[in-house]
Amino acid sequence: MEDKIALVTGATSGIGKETARELARRGFRVGIVARNPTRAERAVEELAESVPGAIFDLFPADLSALEDVRHVAERVHAAYGHLDVLVNNAGVHLLRAKTSADGYDRMIATNHLGPFLLTELLLGALEKAGHADGARVVTVASEAHRQAGRLDPERFAEPDPYGPSGSFRVYARSKLLNILFTQELAERLGGTGVTANAVCPGMVATGLGRDAPGVGRVAGLLSHTPAMRTPAQGARVVVRVATDPVFAERTGEYVTSTPGLRFLPSSGPLKDIDLRRAVWDRSSALVGLPCR
Repeated sequence: MEDKIALVTGATSGIGKETARELARRGFRVGIVARNPTRAERAVEELAESVPGAIFDLFPADLSALEDVRHVAERVHAAYGHLDVLVNNAGVHLLRAKTSADGYDRMIATNHLGPFLLTELLLGALEKAGHADGARVVTVASEAHRQAGRLDPERFAEPDPYGPSGSFRVYARSKLLNILFTQELAERLGGTGVTANAVCPGMVATGLGRDAPGVGRVAGLLSHTPAMRTPAQGARVVVRVATDPVFAERTGEYVTSTPGLRFLPSSGPLKDIDLRRAVWDRSSALVGLPCR
């Protein structure tokens, strides 16, 4: 993996941090996109100490703010001549509804619209990878997507005044959007040498629910049982899809590890090609990109 470059979002803790660490151990130069600069600097220092000789670059950005996403994409292009791996890991689970700087539901903006725009803006760098293994886009999704209910492709990003009882539904919707995006991206990237796959890391003890106290309490209890994986265990499937030669060819998949690799069956919405394309077109419009 010499001279290879990876970009990992949300890498200040949890699965993202462990993914960045393992990719660095495998010889990648790793860029880290993080919302909180102070936490990010501490994370980079700790990662650099744990992987002597590794190079970590910090790109502060709030992925819920589209202007931040555009700026960070510009900085990534300026820093790197190409990109071999993009890991869309950053995500939030908010207990109560919040609105993003652009007027969208903040959970949808962070978990879907930000990664959607970032990926689109970095496709040129990914297509320049220029080696036999090609480049990879790996998006962290979840089995929670099966609880999303009906998805309206025209209104999925509208602010919704949900409270604690409705927060999981919106989180599940964001994870369904992740997989629909991955499927359509894989089809559109055919012949470019770039593959796109979604992964389910399992139930992992991370900071995802730190804004949702109830979720955090449940995660804390489960973390002492075999039901909950550690962040390092959750990162294994992400790293495998990012580096295994198998995924230079396989694309549009949704996979997990238990601990062996397992390809997960599609739920009903994931079989709806019209829905997938409608979500892509609407996402493009919301982030200010032309439909293609």
